[in-house]
Amino acid sequence: MEPTTLFYILITILLIKYVLDTVLNDLNAKHFTDTIPSEVYDVYEIDEYQKSQSYKKTNHNFSKITSLFSLITTLSFFFFNGFSIVDSIAREFSNNIISITLIFFGIIIIGSDIISIPFSLYKTFVIEENFGFNKTSKKTFFLDKLKGLFMTITLGGTILALITWFHEFTGVYFWLYTWGLITIFSLFVNIFYSKLIVPLFNEQTTLKDGELKEAITKYTNSVGFKLNNIFVINGSKRSTKANAYFSGFGSQKRITLYDTLISNLENDEIVAVLAHEVGHYKKKHIIFNLIASIIITGITLFILSLFINTPIFSLALGVTIPSFHVGLISFGILYSPMSEVTGMFMNYMSRKFEYQADNYAKKTFASEPLISSLKKLSKNSLSNLTPHFLYVFIHHSHPTLINRIKNLKQ
Repeated sequence: MEPTTLFYILITILLIKYVLDTVLNDLNAKHFTDTIPSEVYDVYEIDEYQKSQSYKKTNHNFSKITSLFSLITTLSFFFFNGFSIVDSIAREFSNNIISITLIFFGIIIIGSDIISIPFSLYKTFVIEENFGFNKTSKKTFFLDKLKGLFMTITLGGTILALITWFHEFTGVYFWLYTWGLITIFSLFVNIFYSKLIVPLFNEQTTLKDGELKEAITKYTNSVGFKLNNIFVINGSKRSTKANAYFSGFGSQKRITLYDTLISNLENDEIVAVLAHEVGHYKKKHIIFNLIASIIITGITLFILSLFINTPIFSLALGVTIPSFHVGLISFGILYSPMSEVTGMFMNYMSRKFEYQADNYAKKTFASEPLISSLKKLSKNSLSNLTPHFLYVFIHHSHPTLINRIKNLKQ
């Protein structure tokens, strides 16, 4: 295959993805004018539902602008030898392949982040602000950007440097070493995410003694779920949207409740949400997701090892010196259709697991408080109640609210 042929294959993949995403988003947008489903009459007023529809339309229109801009920027980078220019800049600073790789991706990542800042500002301080969600100050916004950049440089840079080193010095086995590294990192993040990473962005405090803590403790004891750590996170610092999640394993497991969740729900509804999260743990969904992710990563890395040393991967992007870091770009685009397939599979399993966790909460606690909590959370976040079924199949990790309600009422 000629480099020019591969170049246009990469362009075609990018264009097909853009077209398919645009068509799917437009199909989904046609449902923004649907009437209120009867299942949520009790929590939605007409004006609130119209606000929900308006929020979705606004985000849809904004997404069309940002995705088109992203496509034009990416294609311009391809057609005007952007990768070759960045590679040349990186090589001016060092002859060391690890340093070149870090500088190459550093320029691309930081450049992309800078370009996206105006869109992020508009999304946060115009759209989210106008619909009453935003609680983020501009100081917090930019501090988050700096913290995110710091984590990318330290964690991401370290992992990328090690992967590049594996490729340079372990030959055909580099994918095994890389797989081991990513597996260890994934386990570390799953176990210590809430303890080490979340505090960089949010304050976490232990849940105070009182009726809510007593209700939670009573429930967890009734299902044999030993839980020493119940934390409250100051989500209201950035948004009015509410959430709760489970993290960690063994002695490190903990439940984290957003303060907005506590302020918006009754105690029995919060316990029902927690029962759902316990269901994920009891059904071993977290372990399945972790193992599946590790297996998919291993397969991806093995396929990468078969092609990464092919010079055409670099030549197709206009880089005359065959390079590991440039090859990663080409491979990432070529492999993206397969990533879409594995992503759909993981979303399918996730939706299945959500039903199982709902059923566990229904069996061990009650269905009505979970139903009412889901309705309130959906209303408060102005979520889409009537998405297109294809959009759900491809993108949704959770079933629709209406389907979850129907399942819980069975």
